Amino acid sequence: MREKQKYSKTRAAFLFFLWSLFIIFLHQTTTRPVWATETLSEAIATHLRTGIGSADRQKRFVCQSEIICGISVIPRFYHQRGFKPAWITDKGFFPQAKVLIAAIEEANREGLNPEDYHLFKIKALLAEAVDRQLKKIPHSPKDMADFDLLLTDAFLIYCSHLLAGRVNPETIHTGWFISTHDAHLVDILQAALDSNQIKEALNKLKPSHPGYTGLGRMLIHYRRIVKNGGWPHLVSGSSLKKGDQGERVEELRKRLLFFDDSKSVAEENDQVFDEQLEEVVRSFQKKHGLKKDGIVGPKTRAALNVPAKVRARQIELNMERWRWIPRNLGQRYILVNIADFKLSLIENGETVMDMRVVVGRTYRRTPVFSSKMKYLVLNPFWNVPMSIAVKDILPKLRENHNYLSLQNMTLYANWQNGAPPIDPGSIDWSKVNRRSFRYKLVQKPGPQNALGRLKFMFPNKFSVYLHDTPSKELFQKNIRSFSSGCIRAEKPVELAVYLLKDGSNWTREKIMAAINHGKNRSIGIPRPLNVHLLYWTAWVDKAGEIHFRDDIYDRDRPLDKALQERPPRV
Repeated sequence: MREKQKYSKTRAAFLFFLWSLFIIFLHQTTTRPVWATETLSEAIATHLRTGIGSADRQKRFVCQSEIICGISVIPRFYHQRGFKPAWITDKGFFPQAKVLIAAIEEANREGLNPEDYHLFKIKALLAEAVDRQLKKIPHSPKDMADFDLLLTDAFLIYCSHLLAGRVNPETIHTGWFISTHDAHLVDILQAALDSNQIKEALNKLKPSHPGYTGLGRMLIHYRRIVKNGGWPHLVSGSSLKKGDQGERVEELRKRLLFFDDSKSVAEENDQVFDEQLEEVVRSFQKKHGLKKDGIVGPKTRAALNVPAKVRARQIELNMERWRWIPRNLGQRYILVNIADFKLSLIENGETVMDMRVVVGRTYRRTPVFSSKMKYLVLNPFWNVPMSIAVKDILPKLRENHNYLSLQNMTLYANWQNGAPPIDPGSIDWSKVNRRSFRYKLVQKPGPQNALGRLKFMFPNKFSVYLHDTPSKELFQKNIRSFSSGCIRAEKPVELAVYLLKDGSNWTREKIMAAINHGKNRSIGIPRPLNVHLLYWTAWVDKAGEIHFRDDIYDRDRPLDKALQERPPRV
């Protein structure tokens, strides 16, 4: 860590040295160079006008062999300024240019790559300017225009990545549909220049939620572990549990010191698996979504053996996911972390209720999106989605045409309003296939209903909602990806009581009475609230402790690949 700090200070000192030399040179220049019939800033403006004018007529704009990514907004920015350079004056660089370069150098703290923002070329042009000064060679207005343009593009790209993520979630994962962040980057840049607040403007664009800043702190911690060589690897063998002794227990303690550096791990008798070590193992299991039995079996050992470098990258991926979601989650909202199989109800920053959930199977994934929960339904009907009808129910009908009556389902001729019910026994199901299946299946309210006795509605294009389930035993499983995309809630009645407590007379007793009555009924939620279905494989809890989960939908790998892609080159 000290070496890294020493390197950072040395790098900063060198940059400051180059900066100082260049500013001194410009201040000492009292005559215009022989090429000039105008001031340096005027000459730069001429080159900016020419270059940007030609870019307006091209699909691609290249500067110093770098693709200018902000070409769609940069012309507007410089047109508004009369093509006056943003980062250079006749007396030297605008001080905020140095601030921007320093901010770009620290982009890795956000899990981003500084080299994505023209850093190499910007520094090369700065060094070239200093070299010209030392050799008393007049500055090239074109190079200075390029320097100005690259800094502007770097700010706009970095702004965009901080504001909405580096990767488009819709193109990398079909299940990610988060609202587009609305911000006028050109206006942000101009306001930051006018107020000398480049750093402050960038900081405002980052997610301010403790979940994001906490991941940032953890990223620094895990990178430090990686730099120091990572943690020890546990060898294969039989499970370790309380009462075991030997060198493998000693190695386990050494590994867990990176998880919990308390005295309960660093015991004098370090080859004994005692009760204190068992508690640390349980804590590790809890924070990694494992069965909390205190036994180091194959799954726990595998989690312990995930390299620190992989965990650091996992943190970076989830920082990117934070940049995708709405900045304001709401004063009161429901958050479902699909990868954790958990629902939390948050109000004023505090968790007032949480519960286990069942999410979609790997081939029927629960999508990621945000919506608003407006009403709930007691004793719901279930309109069986066509995909489930043809994939799951049609094969069962071929075996037994009484299947629908056994499941309390009604068969309708089609999906049109007023379609007549028909007898399943009147159809030769062996001749019906996925293409010819045009029927609508509806399951009546009751104890067998797949939605249970309650469903919670937040309108969305996926037809996904939160609901009760008759399969309560699934909540006892550690991995709970069994649904067809909707979310099954462990405590639906408790959730209904909470949502209806404000501005209504729906007590728990009244809700249960209405459910037992069996009548289908919709009830508006007095205070509709946001629902966020998210997918985090790493997050920081309120206590500032890191949690990791398995990537059940294999979404980390393509995101990792996308984040490794470098900007387009000439």
